[in-house]
Amino acid sequence: MWFKNAIVYRFTQPFSYTPEALEEKLSEKAFTPCGSQELSRFGWVSPSSGLSDMLVHAGNGFMLIAAQKEDKIIPTQVIRQQLDNRVKLIEDEQARKVYKKEKDQLKDEIVLDLLPRAFSKFQTTWALIAPQQNLLIVDASSHKRAEELLSHLRSLLGSLPVVLPDVNQSPSAIMSHWLEKPEERYTGLTPLDECELRDSAVETGIIRCKGQDLDSDEIRHHLEAGKRVVKLALEWQESLNFILQDDLCIKRIKLSDQLKEKLDQDSPDEAFAQFDAEFVQMSLELTRLVPALIDAFGGEAQRP
Repeated sequence: MWFKNAIVYRFTQPFSYTPEALEEKLSEKAFTPCGSQELSRFGWVSPSSGLSDMLVHAGNGFMLIAAQKEDKIIPTQVIRQQLDNRVKLIEDEQARKVYKKEKDQLKDEIVLDLLPRAFSKFQTTWALIAPQQNLLIVDASSHKRAEELLSHLRSLLGSLPVVLPDVNQSPSAIMSHWLEKPEERYTGLTPLDECELRDSAVETGIIRCKGQDLDSDEIRHHLEAGKRVVKLALEWQESLNFILQDDLCIKRIKLSDQLKEKLDQDSPDEAFAQFDAEFVQMSLELTRLVPALIDAFGGEAQRP
């Protein structure tokens, strides 16, 4: 149970729900599959992927929840082909032109006809709630996906006072400085072998480096020419490897070899116990990492 990505939010007010109270609220909107005439459906599922029926998994003061979205997939090409056929039939049989309003009505009818036979695409999104640290972390690769989960949670709870952290110093400038001045890097954060550089003055001025020594003269020359780091592969305290973006989104989280070896040695045999142990370890690592990242960029900016 490890997040692959992390979009971090901070609670502006304490999160007061206990696991039991949150479980009760989520059960009001537990996921059920789409009906025959529905295009999509959103609801809450067990975060333990079937190891338990509980909608909230709690441990060590942390809570894990998961939302599932079902989308019916109807290829646009199929809709277009059927629409063209119906329009042609009407125009041929009735000797008249079919205009946009009628085409839209025909398209809606076609979608309704196809829905019962459409394939479903399922997408599950996890979120970690850390009340003691005032953090909510969503395992999502895009803000749109994270905000969808937050929107449904907010609707269910009545309010969800969270904000994206705002730091005092530009992450892009600081990450660039780490490559320019290795001796001034933040303790515990070690650049690896991947980065993306951009030139703010030239839209197409993008350089992506992978498997490369970031302390090389080549990288330094790009920085001296005005390019800035917008993505950087980092290792955190020999525990986690990840890509950090200049908007503080964390992507492609992987366990370091050292942590993986430790977890393998301590891993319980029973599946649910292993899930719980990994959940607690992940929660501890992420809630240690986030404050360090914020501190590395000058601390959190005070909002008015």
